[in-house]
Amino acid sequence: MKVLLFALAVALGAQTPAVNTDMHYKLGPDSLAQEGVPKGVIKGPFNLPSEAYPGTSHTYSVYVPAQYDRAIPASLMVWQDGPAMMAPEGDARVQNVMDNLIYRREIPVMIAVFISPGRRPDQPEASPKDWGDRNTNRPAEYNTIEDKYPRVIVDELMPVINKEYNISKDPEQRGVAGASSGAIAGFTVAWFRPDQFRKVLSIVGSFVDLRGGHKYADLVASTEKKPLRVFLVDGRNDNRGQRPGGEYNANRDWFFQNVRLMKALTAKGYDVNYAWGIGRHGQKQGGAMIPEMMRWLWRDHAVSTDVNDMVERSFRGPAKPKE
Repeated sequence: MKVLLFALAVALGAQTPAVNTDMHYKLGPDSLAQEGVPKGVIKGPFNLPSEAYPGTSHTYSVYVPAQYDRAIPASLMVWQDGPAMMAPEGDARVQNVMDNLIYRREIPVMIAVFISPGRRPDQPEASPKDWGDRNTNRPAEYNTIEDKYPRVIVDELMPVINKEYNISKDPEQRGVAGASSGAIAGFTVAWFRPDQFRKVLSIVGSFVDLRGGHKYADLVASTEKKPLRVFLVDGRNDNRGQRPGGEYNANRDWFFQNVRLMKALTAKGYDVNYAWGIGRHGQKQGGAMIPEMMRWLWRDHAVSTDVNDMVERSFRGPAKPKE
């Protein structure tokens, strides 16, 4: 059977291993619901009409941690492809990660917004099984290097979120995240609006020539350094730009372009971290790494070293109800 699989791969010109290289990536305890850990609530979904993309709207949900106190400004993380990122049985389960890490004081108290790609009224909502590439505005919004999608986040979403929640005005306390096209979309938000967002979490980012995303490495090299902190994760078996017959297009090689972007960011002096595994295109590898990515991105949040500060040395409990 293995011989037949190998022969078929050769015949098709494929270079992907026949074995499942994602097989060892499993979610750890930080990504699972833990007994005794206060659970945040997810509010929504809500609808957000778009002026940047007329005739479309975005659906979003908001994670509010149990420790949120409106009197204290909260940090913020905006996750593209929201339904996939917060799916209870999915490969990311971000709400569990945030519950666990906030409780142990490993990241600050943080609101999260899970936003879907824009769509017209006649188009279906994106889902964890169908991310929306074929039936929503996702390709245009997420893969194009321009300021239109950043306008959705900064000019359309943020006024609504700021009205409802006390979000820190400090851009160092705001991050954007995503996988695949959602990752390049998050990077684009921070790239165009570092005055608003400065932390980027990227899983198998589509920094490739879908709509010019392969140009980012050159843009980083030729543009004055921006105050961004970036964590990139990708796998050696991501989409590699190969076609049947042996044709290869480096501009459509996800892993090559992620490494290329990392090198450009490093050479320019950015605060950048990265992890190259053996995974394929998807969230198996990156999903398992989200807890560590979050710790690194938020590693410099406020901390007390006072030995007598027993609040700091205890788990972070739920906020006290207002009288």
